[in-house]
Amino acid sequence: AGQFLMGNPEGTGRADEWPQRSIYLDAFQIDQVEVTNERYLAFVKDAGHRNPPNPFGTGNLQSAEGIEQLPVVQVTWYDAKSYCAWANKRLPTEAEWEKSARGVDGRPFPWGKDPATLKRANYEQEWDGEHTLYPVGTHPLGDSPFGVKDMAGNVREWVQDWYDPDYYKDMPDRNPKGPEKGIVRSIRGGSWHSPLGDIRAAARGRGGFALQTHGTGFR
Repeated sequence: AGQFLMGNPEGTGRADEWPQRSIYLDAFQIDQVEVTNERYLAFVKDAGHRNPPNPFGTGNLQSAEGIEQLPVVQVTWYDAKSYCAWANKRLPTEAEWEKSARGVDGRPFPWGKDPATLKRANYEQEWDGEHTLYPVGTHPLGDSPFGVKDMAGNVREWVQDWYDPDYYKDMPDRNPKGPEKGIVRSIRGGSWHSPLGDIRAAARGRGGFALQTHGTGFR
């Protein structure tokens, strides 16, 4: 619980991150790592949910070997929401995600101001099958101040909020939950393929409900 700096000062980052605001959040919990294939497939089996597409080859995802601790991808926002309900959890709000990623001081990356490297995050890579994504928690040098892992790169992450490029200007300064309505949902964190600018802790992405890519997962 407490205050943190959300967004960026005007002229830093992108316009949908402006202005930087001091935001108060009540206490909350967030998963330390992204949802893995192993965890997601347990949900699929128990809940009878549809299988996600297999990005690593032919056949269904259960038939792939050695991918259990890789973050699940090719999931829609509805898939992520359904998993969270099954696990008695929910998707984090954009504010909760950002505080978890950068702490309270407005740092540009989860680890601070030091330059990004491949020892801190999985980004700017080309697709190489099951070798593209890293097992969750592989980059401890990239941990956030709260010990949350993989908040930069590896996979982009669905969050709860509708996306509005102008939301930061008028959002409440306590427990913002995003706009009441919208067309697309917010996505945070950048992926294995993202350029440096997209793995910054304040960078915002967006996608439609049915979006499924081999760079998007959730926690």
